Amino acid sequence: MSNRLDGKIALVTGGTTGIGLASAQEFVAQGATVFITGRRQAELDQAVASIGPRAIGIRGDVASLDDLDRVYAVIAKRVGRLDIVFANAGGGDMMGVADVTEAHFDRIFGANVKGTLFTVQKALPLLRDGGSIILTGSTTSVQGTENFSVYSASKAAVRNFARSWLLDLKPRRIRVNVISPGPVRTPGLGGLVPAEHTQSLFDQLSGLVPMGRLGEPGEIAKAALFLASDDSSFVNGIELFVDGGAAQV
Repeated sequence: MSNRLDGKIALVTGGTTGIGLASAQEFVAQGATVFITGRRQAELDQAVASIGPRAIGIRGDVASLDDLDRVYAVIAKRVGRLDIVFANAGGGDMMGVADVTEAHFDRIFGANVKGTLFTVQKALPLLRDGGSIILTGSTTSVQGTENFSVYSASKAAVRNFARSWLLDLKPRRIRVNVISPGPVRTPGLGGLVPAEHTQSLFDQLSGLVPMGRLGEPGEIAKAALFLASDDSSFVNGIELFVDGGAAQV
């Protein structure tokens, strides 16, 4: 089987763990050169080592416009173009509506909404016409989730970015799609609760998935590969749920 991303240049934000790391590994395995970002240098170095020689790590926080400018300056100097932008970085934590603080809101919307917006905007001068933009959404964008309203709202905003941006970018034939995972076995999911309760959380969430289990990061990476590659050349503006059916029933 030929490499589906042979010669492509990709950026994966939040590429040090979980879905981002698995996707960067998949992209490289399919022939791409991949830049990844992360906020912590030690994790970034470890991720680059695990991905291989066609991975380049750039430390940065997507909520910081200065950091994003530096990321794109490095990419411009090293390769001068991008074919794929996977705006994956983000996260959240749980808090009931009565307890939401300004700091909680700013942290989640800063990474998930502001970070996604400016990751894409600042990539545009480097992104080739006909390129692919992938945004990480979530099943929570279409489901109510107790104590998770701010995160859920941020992912609903991300989903609408794709609908609007595909129109903005129509003259350049740049496709914009959202990949929305269900519960996936990642450090971020486990980190929602104290370590001693992680397995209980995983068991509870598995029970909500019709397939009876959590997803694995590599399964989401395969879907990201589809959206990144020419296999999805007529796919634009979709929200691809990779959720074992969790949000479909």
